[in-house]
Amino acid sequence: MSKVHLLLGGNTGDRLMYLEKARKQISLHIGKIQTTSSVYETEPWGFSAEIPFLNQVAISETILEPQQVMQKILGIEKDLGRIRKQGRYSSRRIDIDILFYDDMIINEKDLVIPHPMLHKRRFALEPLAEIEPELVHPVLKKTISDLYKECSDNSEVRKMH
Repeated sequence: MSKVHLLLGGNTGDRLMYLEKARKQISLHIGKIQTTSSVYETEPWGFSAEIPFLNQVAISETILEPQQVMQKILGIEKDLGRIRKQGRYSSRRIDIDILFYDDMIINEKDLVIPHPMLHKRRFALEPLAEIEPELVHPVLKKTISDLYKECSDNSEVRKMH
């Protein structure tokens, strides 16, 4: 079994409901979720939006290979109504990112693991540091706790529950 760290987020519709539905779909199609962080309300990153995001990290155990996990994620997002728009960032019902897959380093056209922007995003680091502070980033060779402390992102991140 492999361990995959996922970041779930969204800022449209019933945000908590979409996080819950995403967790259920992950458990069904990727693997049982072992643990989750608290839910955090966060500012949009890289664009402006009136409604803040809800974000949460989930750790799942899976027998799937990384590319298979990515395909399942795309299917879950589509099933939950995600519409991919042109341009880099926009509001959405659900977004699921692979942060880590064991300690693998993958750099392919359609899949980069660890997530290449993780260390620059407080909305990802804070929930990850809550549940895996001593996890070592396989490329940067620093713990999540250290990356969080060094992160220059000043976006507001507030723990909800």
